[in-house]
Amino acid sequence: MALIIAGERSGVGKTTIALALNAALRAWGESVQVFKVGPDYIDPMFHSRISGQPCRNLDPILTSPAYVQACFQSHCQGATYSLIEGVMGLFDGRGGTQAGSTADIARILNLPILLVIDAQKLAGSVAAIAQGFVQFDPKLTIAGLILNRVGSDRHQAILQTALEPLDIPIVGWLRREDAIQLHHRHLGLIPLGEMSDFNALGDRLAHLGQTCFDWSILRPLLADSKSSSSLPTGEPLPENNLPQKTPRVSLAIAQDEAFNFYYADNLDLLTALGTTLVPWSPIRDTHLPPNIGGLYFGGGFPEVFAPDLSENESARRAVAQAIQKGMPTYAECGGLMYLSEAIIPEAGKSYPMVGVLPTQAHMGQRLTLGYRHVTAIQPSPLVPLETRLWGHEFHYSRLTPEPDCPLWHIDEDNHNPLPSAHEGWFSPTLHASYIHLHWGTHPDLLARFLGKIYSYRLLP
Repeated sequence: MALIIAGERSGVGKTTIALALNAALRAWGESVQVFKVGPDYIDPMFHSRISGQPCRNLDPILTSPAYVQACFQSHCQGATYSLIEGVMGLFDGRGGTQAGSTADIARILNLPILLVIDAQKLAGSVAAIAQGFVQFDPKLTIAGLILNRVGSDRHQAILQTALEPLDIPIVGWLRREDAIQLHHRHLGLIPLGEMSDFNALGDRLAHLGQTCFDWSILRPLLADSKSSSSLPTGEPLPENNLPQKTPRVSLAIAQDEAFNFYYADNLDLLTALGTTLVPWSPIRDTHLPPNIGGLYFGGGFPEVFAPDLSENESARRAVAQAIQKGMPTYAECGGLMYLSEAIIPEAGKSYPMVGVLPTQAHMGQRLTLGYRHVTAIQPSPLVPLETRLWGHEFHYSRLTPEPDCPLWHIDEDNHNPLPSAHEGWFSPTLHASYIHLHWGTHPDLLARFLGKIYSYRLLP
């Protein structure tokens, strides 16, 4: 029993709507499993808090279509309802194609779609938009429409009259909601950990979900939607088909306001491989956790918390000493920036960081964004030489200088406007890169990294 919430374009309010549906069902005591299309980290944080279950990313580019099916099938078990929040517009995928788009996920999972339309500047033309989406791909099922940012009762009547000939159920009418604001900054929504009023926001979302949707239509759609049992059988999740486990090791994972970009599947896979994850805060903790064998720094917003990270000299020193002594370390994007010599948010300001990488992270106005097909031209504790993977990067910073001997070659891609380039820092025990990885289809790489940790723990 699942539905996909898709937008006709970015910015139509599908995240707010998906959260409102999630919150309403939870307020009624229903169990809900939420998924997010694409590589996004922040929206899943909100869904996880509301549903009480980790939100899972569905990304066939970072993983595979078979993995998407297996992930969906596995995590729907036990949930009364499943919701999938789309990404961008329904048909927007990698490099202008539909690869990895919400439509791609709808085909892979054979699920119906609720289409969100931003109606604030529309009247009769809303019917042309709706009909265009319905007819663009007859293999997809647009099961209902949600009209967002409706201005008034008269505006609603005009829209309803225009849409009546299409005979598509309208399951939601939402007015402009100034009381519900999901605040943004340069990489999207402000993460959950920085919000002090989320409980109140969650209550408002639940009220919105309970009062602005026609549940007499919506519940039958959820109940009648194609269930996971109708999906083709995909490959098993890696947790059910693991490489040989290494003996149990402990991995310190940076988790605070500055570092919180982690895929739930990656953390599950680490645990399934015998890893004890030990959370710690580079902002507040003055020392590393005891008895650990490795370090994991995910992405996040170290530039926002650069003064706090810099002020914690004891933590920076402890991390530097551990890495210099050979403790296996994996760092993505924000973690890479933390390991550099300094973060420079603007001219005239510089905040010292760990300093194990001979480079500095300069914040700028240019966004580097997109999927990357990469080849390892040097081995790291995670990847052997010539490993080829799909990853994703999303940042406004740049490193100066760039590495003399880089980890990755970014392969040329017909759908990637960037030229071929090199990226990433490495040593026999260090992997640091802007490239975010999903390990769902590569548990062997994690086993390699954990093997390095186990060997490190055996050193005198």
